[in-house]
Amino acid sequence: MLVVDDEHTITDLVGIYLQNEGYEVTLAYNGADAAREILTHEFDLAILDIMLPDIDGFELLRTIRANRTYPVIMLTARDAQADKIEGLSLGADDYVVKPFRPLELVARVKAQLRRYTSYGTRDQTEDSLLSVNGLTINRDARQVTVDEKPVRTTPLEYAILLYLVEHRGKVVPVEELFRAVWNEEFMAGSNNTVMVHIRHLREKIGDDAQNPRFIRNIWGVGYTIDA
Repeated sequence: MLVVDDEHTITDLVGIYLQNEGYEVTLAYNGADAAREILTHEFDLAILDIMLPDIDGFELLRTIRANRTYPVIMLTARDAQADKIEGLSLGADDYVVKPFRPLELVARVKAQLRRYTSYGTRDQTEDSLLSVNGLTINRDARQVTVDEKPVRTTPLEYAILLYLVEHRGKVVPVEELFRAVWNEEFMAGSNNTVMVHIRHLREKIGDDAQNPRFIRNIWGVGYTIDA
């Protein structure tokens, strides 16, 4: 996995903790070096500091999301809601504010990797393909298509879509969706997090919130995909 931060102490410390957990880690201390690593290597996960002296973390995130779907955790020294919304809108999967405990970050890394590798798995008795109104999810391949055209989703976007399709015909409350996908307790701000990811997902699958083909918003309750 890739760890990027211009504060060498933080980068090195995070690297040591992750290596102690058995992960292979690549360290970068500026945006330019990180961009080269992103373009030339495949990672399972990236941890990006937002405030870098050259290429900021948001631009690195854009570079990753242009071709890759692996989880991305953003680091920032500012607990700014605007930063968080921008990161989530660009496809970030999690957001950690400095200062943080290394073990907390390691736990978040593990959670993201579990989500990335587990969504799409199925029991042998279940069908591998789920289809609704031209939208198809291949759970074996972890692929999404709309009208037979592939759609590139992040792990969180895939998890949201899969959960809604698996529960199609039912209104899924926002709290239930958040707990199922993020595996965390619903708190203040969680609703905005879900909304941002739903909006980004709708853009990718060509869904109009005002005249939805797939995801309908039931105001004050949650979301549904009609059976």
